[in-house]
Amino acid sequence: MLKDHANLVQPVQGKHFIGGDWLDGGGDSFPSRNPANLTEVIGTFPSGSPVVAGQAVAAARKAFAPWRRMSRIHRAECFDKLAQLIGRDVNQLATLMARECGKNIAECRAEVIEGLHMVQYVFGTGRMPIGDIVASEIAEKDAFVRRKPWGVVAVITPWNFPFAVPLWMLGPSLVEGNTAVFKPSEDTPAIGQRLVELFVEAGFPAGTINLVHGDGVVGEALVRNPDVNVVLFTGSYEVGHRIQQLSADHFDRIVAAEMGSKSAVIVCEDARLDLAVSAGIISAYKTSGQRCVSAGRILVAEKLIDAYIDKFVATAKRLRVGNPLDVSNFTGPVINPTAVEKITSYNELARKEGAEILVDGGKMTGADHKTGCYMSPFAYRIKHGPSVRCIREEVFGPHVAIIPFKSLDEAIAINNDTEFGLSLAVITENYRTMRIIRDECHFGMGYVNLPCIGAEVHLPFGGVKKSGNGHPSAAGLVEAVTHKIAWTVNHGDEIKMAQGLTAEI
Repeated sequence: MLKDHANLVQPVQGKHFIGGDWLDGGGDSFPSRNPANLTEVIGTFPSGSPVVAGQAVAAARKAFAPWRRMSRIHRAECFDKLAQLIGRDVNQLATLMARECGKNIAECRAEVIEGLHMVQYVFGTGRMPIGDIVASEIAEKDAFVRRKPWGVVAVITPWNFPFAVPLWMLGPSLVEGNTAVFKPSEDTPAIGQRLVELFVEAGFPAGTINLVHGDGVVGEALVRNPDVNVVLFTGSYEVGHRIQQLSADHFDRIVAAEMGSKSAVIVCEDARLDLAVSAGIISAYKTSGQRCVSAGRILVAEKLIDAYIDKFVATAKRLRVGNPLDVSNFTGPVINPTAVEKITSYNELARKEGAEILVDGGKMTGADHKTGCYMSPFAYRIKHGPSVRCIREEVFGPHVAIIPFKSLDEAIAINNDTEFGLSLAVITENYRTMRIIRDECHFGMGYVNLPCIGAEVHLPFGGVKKSGNGHPSAAGLVEAVTHKIAWTVNHGDEIKMAQGLTAEI
């Protein structure tokens, strides 16, 4: 475990955390490597098994009843302590994250703050209403709608936001009275373990949060376990769809899954050019294009496209890609060699599909980049067409298509012509255009005169179509981790029924 905050370069000794105990794996293990320098091992972690996953679920099930019966305010107070600990360790957490997932240190600090905001939000909800009082047809009756926790929640999270996304899921789940089993990505187990250490330090009772390391074998074991009531997942469509299929066998299973995108920025002809270019650059290349909401497409009005491309290309070519611990770099490496191969294959696919290459990016092999998974920005111009794969499939890297459109109707049609629907931005000064885009495009999160990336914890985060269901993150998650009950009380001396039903016997 990472106990020495002052010496973050020491390799982390990974352990599972089950029922309040830190446990050695006792079997196979796997390393976590720095994607900026693959020779550096961040730590070594036990490869979990279905048996270990079952033990974690059993511990969470055992802890559920006493945790649920605890005052909601007291549950929330645990998050107040957690917030203070996160605030204490912002820089250490950001540095560990930058080393393990390759995001620029400035982005990592922002992510830690985002996680802190989630914890603060959850603490604040502890004294807020958790139901509604509604009218009854019968004057002598009071009717209430309340929320109850489901039980055990499996939290399966991605590597690209290894601190904030787990807190988006764990925070609402736990404060509402559920218990949790957390499986971080095998690409970022160290930051996941450090987060659980903070939960322990904050005084969360044994079994309320459990940690299991490992790959998809562990994740599938959690999903197959009938004692898991809710599965919260952020990641690829393929894995999310598998979770949904397996969960169909469980009659009391809730799944909230966010599963990727082919998000877009729509640049209208009245757009402010500098703002539109900045929004496109940030949407496409921040975090090396490895956000679920990253823009794989920028749709530009034909009247503006030449000017837009000139400015976009000039800006993309001067972006600094390098060491994530250097705040002056715009972005760092992609996560691993497999990602390099996938992104390279999509760059080649764009060529084969007739794209005009505007920024010919790819694997970086210079002295400062050769030991890492660095990729420079790739951009191309291409017409929309029904069989063009590169503008439909998620790449998850610094790869973006610039697509012309002639009319607003065509822009809407192009935007909607994918199997995904997560995020969208429109750049325009026309309020009527904003409203049409809002109402006609398929998305879960929309932005006007902003990039299509970003999140605030008090807003729902999720999408439609293959991008998922259930808003598995942030404040909107409460709908998934609780169920509503109706509670009606008669204050009269006799039974009176609604809808005119007689109570006579």
